[in-house]
Amino acid sequence: MEGVELKEEWQDEDFPIPLPEDDSIEADILPVTGPENQPDDLPKPKTTEVIRKGSMTECTASEEEEGRRWRMFRIGEQDHRVDMKAIEPYKRVISHGGYYGDGLNAIVVFAVCFMPESGQPNYRYLMDNLFKYVIGTLELLVAENYMIVYLNGATTRRKMPSLGWLRKCYQQIDRRLRKNLKSLIIVHPSWFIRTLLAVTRPFISSKFSQKIRYVFNLAELAELVPMEYVGIPECIKQYEEEKLKKKQKRVDQELNGKQDEPKSEQ
Repeated sequence: MEGVELKEEWQDEDFPIPLPEDDSIEADILPVTGPENQPDDLPKPKTTEVIRKGSMTECTASEEEEGRRWRMFRIGEQDHRVDMKAIEPYKRVISHGGYYGDGLNAIVVFAVCFMPESGQPNYRYLMDNLFKYVIGTLELLVAENYMIVYLNGATTRRKMPSLGWLRKCYQQIDRRLRKNLKSLIIVHPSWFIRTLLAVTRPFISSKFSQKIRYVFNLAELAELVPMEYVGIPECIKQYEEEKLKKKQKRVDQELNGKQDEPKSEQ
């Protein structure tokens, strides 16, 4: 795990002061490709000790008939029910990416391309249920230390969660999860997200800032993280291929331009 800072302790309880909300992001950065073919079910952790008994409870048949399918997640010391039918298209936003190092050091993958678009009429309801699903799933997946691989590529700004939503996620996870987060790797960071983090840096603890690392392509990610079980969505692979093609085209144009210079001088 060369190049990734792994701190022994992280005592921050939450952000020092409130961060700005950003619920009305409208402009698209790039078009999103077609639907992905990935399994919905999350891999189970290596040890059953991670899953508390009764932490995930299916709903009754009568509730299903009402157009909802509820599942209970334990967040901290409280149980929260999640409308699984409503968030079904977005469950792939969080997945288990295997383990790194010795022991049960989990790799948690967060794929922003699977988030709902902010223009949907039931957007707040979706985000509220998705929030509880993400936090409840994180509680189940993490046994010891862990890192988050934040896949930012192939995502329109309408799908990017607001800073307030991310801050809410941070505040709701318990101290164990805050302390055991060793690295946050942001893959394909856009200009927007880098600017956002730079602006909010004064509001974020220095210990948390040291955990953030930008990675600009999947090859760099593979140097830091064992990729055997990290599910990369097809749209992100296509996004990277397009970026490489554009980069190569610029290089070719520059080379052709330099080759034409002596001819024009003559």
